[in-house]
Amino acid sequence: MSSVSSVSSVSRTTTLGGSSTDLQSQFMNLLITQLKNQDPSNPVDNNQMTAQLATLSQLGQMENLNSSFAKVLLTEQMNQATGLIGHSVAFVPDGQTSQTSGKVESVKVVDGAVRLMVGSYTVDPSTVLTIN
Repeated sequence: MSSVSSVSSVSRTTTLGGSSTDLQSQFMNLLITQLKNQDPSNPVDNNQMTAQLATLSQLGQMENLNSSFAKVLLTEQMNQATGLIGHSVAFVPDGQTSQTSGKVESVKVVDGAVRLMVGSYTVDPSTVLTIN
């Protein structure tokens, strides 16, 4: 009965989500609790534990790769957007129905997304209709 309450207390305090490091830490805590409380006549399969650890390692590597790709993508978007500085672009501003145009004065990142500064407007490059 004590082994069930120990496992229950771990699963109640452990929430899934967050980074792969958090997930690996949570998994290791759960694994240690499982090993401490396992039935000696029916131990945990080593192959199963190895497979789970390998899966967690792959998850961490994929998270790092996704982060790297996101940085490369942002850099590429910035490079493309800076090529528009000095050019006139046409777009439909947020909340409006008529097309507006102006010269791209600068480029900046707002909340992780590249934006063109056109006069008093902050423009999403995907909403640009024409470039002159």
